[in-house]
Amino acid sequence: IIVETVQECYSVLGIVHSRWHPIPGEIDDYIATPKESMYQSLHTAVIGPDAHAFEMQIRTREMNQVAEYGIAAHWRYKEGGKGDQRLQAKIAWLRQLMDWRDEVADAEEFVESLKSDVFQDMVYCFTPAGDIYELPNGASPVDFAYRIHTQVGHHCVGATVNGQMVPLDYKLQNGQVVKIKTSKTVTGPRRDWLQANAGYIKTASAREKVRQWFRRQERDENIAQGKDTLERELRRLGLDMKPEDVLHRFPRYPKLEDFLAAIGYGGVSAQQIATKLDETPKDVFPVNTVLKSPTTPARVEVMGAGNLLTIQANCCRPVPGDPIIGYTTRGRGVVYHRKDCVNVINLPDPERLVPVSWGAEAHEIHPVPVRMIALDRVGLLKDVSTLLSDERVNILSVLTQTHDDRTVTLLLTVEVESVNQLSRIMHRLESLRDVVEVRRDMPGSSHAQALAS
Repeated sequence: IIVETVQECYSVLGIVHSRWHPIPGEIDDYIATPKESMYQSLHTAVIGPDAHAFEMQIRTREMNQVAEYGIAAHWRYKEGGKGDQRLQAKIAWLRQLMDWRDEVADAEEFVESLKSDVFQDMVYCFTPAGDIYELPNGASPVDFAYRIHTQVGHHCVGATVNGQMVPLDYKLQNGQVVKIKTSKTVTGPRRDWLQANAGYIKTASAREKVRQWFRRQERDENIAQGKDTLERELRRLGLDMKPEDVLHRFPRYPKLEDFLAAIGYGGVSAQQIATKLDETPKDVFPVNTVLKSPTTPARVEVMGAGNLLTIQANCCRPVPGDPIIGYTTRGRGVVYHRKDCVNVINLPDPERLVPVSWGAEAHEIHPVPVRMIALDRVGLLKDVSTLLSDERVNILSVLTQTHDDRTVTLLLTVEVESVNQLSRIMHRLESLRDVVEVRRDMPGSSHAQALAS
């Protein structure tokens, strides 16, 4: 209730209490004792019609300005509303930052939200009713839905832009009219909205709301989903690792169950897992000293030795981020294999195996075979080549085989720098229409041998 004077505030309070029964202990006088933020108002709770309790707030117009816009509005009100519009815009901006701060619990994520939601160009889109919403450039209909209301985002199933149906990863443009389609049968957001390269979510605030929804789901369900996601990503990358091995790269999660639950609700993405696996471990063999040439940094380092020639094994073709082991040859230096390579397991003279690790300068190009299964259709190869061209990835070879069930297998040999880049490419390939599965082809791994058997 907005009135003109302080005296009227107390007069209205008396009228309210004379008409409805006040609830004891629910009367707060912030006019006599303002909050530290200079917030002033009278709060009361009463028993209204049909025995329903409801709260009332009574204050003057000036108090309402402070309540709505903060103490900066107090000075502007004293000036009779004079001043430029930039002050109002800055106040609104600060309020939005405070809202984001409340939504994003992690400080690092809050900084990322500032980068993605504030410090970039904005687009302005309308609802069919004429309401305007400001979004960062590249935002999608999903971002627009969550900007309207959290529940609109949770139940979003489609969108139209200027009357035309668009996919949910569509990039909105200035001045477009966006209508969000919702469904009561949809109970929540989709997990794939959280995939970094899927394009469904641009704003950190929308991403955090989706994560919060999944965090509120049953913990056991998140753990099971996270375990499935992690194992699928390790299979996709051809890595013969256990979840416990990956957990060591994420020290913020003390327990494996917490880590798997975070993957399940989207707190840790498959792309983040690939990035961590791509980092060079600093203390794999802490008792040994790594000696490097002062002039030419080694791409693969042999523990306890320097300036040794290292050669990539042709059978398993490891790339930076893969667990590797070296084998000392006669006259060819040290050949490094993936640790799960069948040839390493069956090599004679196991005493010639030496510990090796990826060097800090391991950023050379590596040929990697990728197996892709899809429904056969016109334009599939064109879509694949266009995507890889966008990623600036060179295709060395393509082999295709069409099956009786109208599916096709593509064996691509692509040049990549790291496991991280490989993971990103495979996720993007899997998002193409009619693609069933994409994984790293590992003919020289024990995992592949197990699948074949």
